[in-house]
Amino acid sequence: MKPVLYMVIPCYNEEEVLPLTSRMFLDKLMELIGQGKIDAESRILLVDDGSKDATWQIISDLAQQNRYFMGIRQSRNRGHQNTVLAGLMEAKDSCDITISIDCDGQDDINAMNDMIDAYMEGSEVVYGVRSKRNTDTLLKRATAQGFYRFLSWMGAEVVYNHADYRLISARVLRHLADFKEVNLFLRGLVPLVGFTSTSVYYERHERMAGKSHYPLGKMMKLALDGITSLSIRPIRIITGLGLLISLCSFIGVLWSIAVQMMGKTVTGWASMTSIICFIGGIQLICLGVIGEYIGKIYMETKERPRYIISERTGDAKKEASERQK
Repeated sequence: MKPVLYMVIPCYNEEEVLPLTSRMFLDKLMELIGQGKIDAESRILLVDDGSKDATWQIISDLAQQNRYFMGIRQSRNRGHQNTVLAGLMEAKDSCDITISIDCDGQDDINAMNDMIDAYMEGSEVVYGVRSKRNTDTLLKRATAQGFYRFLSWMGAEVVYNHADYRLISARVLRHLADFKEVNLFLRGLVPLVGFTSTSVYYERHERMAGKSHYPLGKMMKLALDGITSLSIRPIRIITGLGLLISLCSFIGVLWSIAVQMMGKTVTGWASMTSIICFIGGIQLICLGVIGEYIGKIYMETKERPRYIISERTGDAKKEASERQK
């Protein structure tokens, strides 16, 4: 039996690139249908992350002109991870498999063929892994690779050089829906669900048009969310650091008592000031890390919705209504 595929494509201010990549996505969908790999009821689901430009109008026009396009729009900008999740949850009851892929055309769309083949061979999750990053700048490549290594070292279970280009079966999505985290990091959550998984490798291309919406600042924030959402290793590092400093302080106390008893004390403020500043800095860093976790707990206890769909195109409205029945 041919699986029904939904391509889930997050979009944010993509008016320049979407007219180009939408044709590419449609051609790939038609190719997969023509090869008999997927069912003719497969669709392209474009998810607008509260764009401020003409992105939603382009999505609406595409859905009106071609039945293979569907669109949903978030009520406001909520970030890439929430947008991907919104699309996956929207699609999970209408398809057999989803493939999430960014809108910019940098991820090799031909890797979808291998993903579907891997699914037919028994894999419930197939990760798209970048084999080369030759199109990235030296700084971008270094920070991205350092990002994955740092996440792994901090205890977050991630697939190296994998972003959010992946195939997930509807079965896995139904279990993913049970994860209620508000602070989302899908690259770490999907491996936690489990099930049989594999990887396919591809070369990353240059962006087809427009500019990247993931600068260094956003990548750092994503890394912080991934670490604090999936690992408590920073807290344990703080504990170890506290024990080490306490041991050094205890040794220092014994040393100062011994020096005092031998009458060799020398008055001075430089060493004392350095020690106070060092201990104070360590304390502030530790308080910052602990505060980050407390902030995450604060947001989780509110149980705010992770996404809110404000608009749907015609087919998306119809399918949502049928699911509610």
